[in-house]
Amino acid sequence: MEVLYPRCCGLDVHKSSITACVLIAQSGKPLKHIRRFGCTTRELRELVAWLQEFAVEHVAMESTGVYWKPVWNVLESHFQIILANAQHIKAVPGRKTDTKDCQWIAELLQHGLLRGSFIPPLVIRDLRDLTRARTSLSQEHSRIASRIQKVLEDANLKLASVASNTLGKSGRAILAAIIGGEESCEHLADLALGHLRAKIPQLQAALEGQVRDHHRFLLRSLLRQLYFIETEIELLDARLDQLGQEHLDLAEALNRWVTVPGVDRVAAWSFIAEMGADVSQFPTAAHLASWAGVCPGNNESAGKRISGKIRKGSPWLRRMACQSAWAAARTKNTYLSAQFKKLAAHRGRKCAIIAVAHSNLGDWIPPSDWIWEIATAGTVCWTKPARYNWSSECAQRRKRCGKSSAPCRAVESRWKSGRIRPGSVGC
Repeated sequence: MEVLYPRCCGLDVHKSSITACVLIAQSGKPLKHIRRFGCTTRELRELVAWLQEFAVEHVAMESTGVYWKPVWNVLESHFQIILANAQHIKAVPGRKTDTKDCQWIAELLQHGLLRGSFIPPLVIRDLRDLTRARTSLSQEHSRIASRIQKVLEDANLKLASVASNTLGKSGRAILAAIIGGEESCEHLADLALGHLRAKIPQLQAALEGQVRDHHRFLLRSLLRQLYFIETEIELLDARLDQLGQEHLDLAEALNRWVTVPGVDRVAAWSFIAEMGADVSQFPTAAHLASWAGVCPGNNESAGKRISGKIRKGSPWLRRMACQSAWAAARTKNTYLSAQFKKLAAHRGRKCAIIAVAHSNLGDWIPPSDWIWEIATAGTVCWTKPARYNWSSECAQRRKRCGKSSAPCRAVESRWKSGRIRPGSVGC
């Protein structure tokens, strides 16, 4: 086979050791140099010096857990590195040793058979750490709220049956009073605020339970954890805002993302962290959807389509895309909500939400076939003119909302006359 990189290196990375194989192309059998290094910073610098002795320019390694990160950080500024998916470079069975693994990686690299993973710039990697940490804290916040509800049920307190949010201002005031030793259901119900005061009789009945010191101890501990997590989330949000002020490209990308239906600042930061502010690494929207794992799977054999199950993709990006899709499905007079209702009727809500997430991510890749337009007064309308029936949409909107669809017809005429082109606005 053709040799693309005459001097290259393959690395087999582990927690405490790295096995390196340098391949040098020559007439006949290539020359191999194999050596084992440790994973400390000093030993990684020795690895850099050793590779530079052989004039190596290209290095490849597997994405082994998080152990590849320190190697990448040290070698990034010296070589062109390819981080390959471990599933794509499996060796022949029966040849599984560290030495043979690094030789196999080097041989694949030498002939250009490895496809590198997407590794964003350092700023985006730092942003990714922040958003993922925030997501983990938000999940823990939800778990603690569920534990609080479990303790209340064990104490025969049916606060959640009356108050829609047990951890709102009224709920927290009631919980603080319970922890403080208050047992009178009348006094507890009198702590309600706002619209909840209209339910004071129901609150009095719901707060008549059997609270013991054991329950008070658990509630005090859980609330302390809850307040700590909320403080940490606020610190992460402040850090994200600080990064937005330091890097104008991130702030610009954030302002563009929040215009998408269903996307708030938290989701926008997650999208930027997972995809980057510059999405030029994705040739089309279809490539991005496949990488995120929100497009139909491709499993065909003997001319028959076996399954369309989505691939794993990026779990962090897919989770936030689906969360934003649920929010977009509840918006009014938008293409995404209409798409969700249409698909959910005959394919189910789960399939429909994946399709909406697919469409939502497709908006970010220019040029696309989407048009962003103010179709009704003060309402953002997202449409797909190449595959969408404008007349049907206008008729359905007029029937559903009782509003004039003249603005929609105006947009339709502008598109047909060529004054609006796919992807020209909102990309």
